[in-house]
Amino acid sequence: MNITETIQHIQPLDESAMQAARERQNQLTKPAGSLGRLEELSVQLAGIQRKPLPEIKDKAVIVMAGDHGVTAEGVSAFPQEVTPQMVLNFLAGGAAINVLARHVGARVVVVDTGVANEIDASRYKRDLLIQRRIGPGTLNLAQGPAMRREQAEESIQSGIEVALAEISKGADILGTGDMGIGNTTPSAAIACALMNVSPEKIAGRGTGVDDDGLKRKISAIEKGLAVNKPNANDGLDVLSKVGGFEIGGLAGMMIGAASKGAPVMVDGFISTAAAMIAVTLAPQCKHYLIAAHRSKENGHALMLEWLGLKPLLDFDLRLGEGTGAALGISMAEAACKILNEMATFGEAGVSQVVG
Repeated sequence: MNITETIQHIQPLDESAMQAARERQNQLTKPAGSLGRLEELSVQLAGIQRKPLPEIKDKAVIVMAGDHGVTAEGVSAFPQEVTPQMVLNFLAGGAAINVLARHVGARVVVVDTGVANEIDASRYKRDLLIQRRIGPGTLNLAQGPAMRREQAEESIQSGIEVALAEISKGADILGTGDMGIGNTTPSAAIACALMNVSPEKIAGRGTGVDDDGLKRKISAIEKGLAVNKPNANDGLDVLSKVGGFEIGGLAGMMIGAASKGAPVMVDGFISTAAAMIAVTLAPQCKHYLIAAHRSKENGHALMLEWLGLKPLLDFDLRLGEGTGAALGISMAEAACKILNEMATFGEAGVSQVVG
């Protein structure tokens, strides 16, 4: 399916399933509402999966990798060579996301959407690295459009296809992850364009740039917004003008998952920028998104507020890779188990509230 057809397949959440889940929550052996967000999450998952007793057994974290021409502006503390090096680390199972994914029983799916330097993955299992390469990184958004509109469409389409493939393999939930040196800059630019706020309110230190680096980042975003004039009402225009291939891939992944009734656990700053693109293109997909955490990155809280998403965790995370999403998937699984496995007052022979 193309992007338009996929968006048309996104349905509202199932109200009857959500109501049944709420009623069961109120019958479980606890004061009503005492498990807080876990209760709310279980109801949302019931609506997404369209059944009163949602389940999460098969989990996948999809890590999209891509490079960015804006690194030429000195916006990152690390060189661009780190992107392919970290992709190989993902394939070898040695990165933080691999550890946390193993911890929660999720598989890690790595996608090359446009890494600048060649990745030699020949020593790893075939198809462990999914090739959806659109180009050798984006162009410098501070000097002109990061990509052509056709490339933006391709990135979203690729994300849709990757999501549908994982769901066809049985995934009950998808987590978002990213890898790309310099990608907090286009993410901040996307947020500034869509929210109409200044870069100072959104841009942070990313991988740990110093004061001068932060000034260069803010300046690059200001230049990018001024030279490109992205249209906040057109998600594809914003993505093509100031975005990234992996950001488009993540946005497409969210739209694709929503079209199949699957929840998406949204990681941090970069993933939230992708969510903003996805919701701009398909407002109805917002209900399928769960914010895993609030990043330490400057501006992330404002971006979540714009989306209307309340984060599950606040651990001062700022790594990306899908690390927060993996932890969030654990919370989603716990929410489902509470709803499914906890005894009701009647089953347990426990007296309910009097009056």
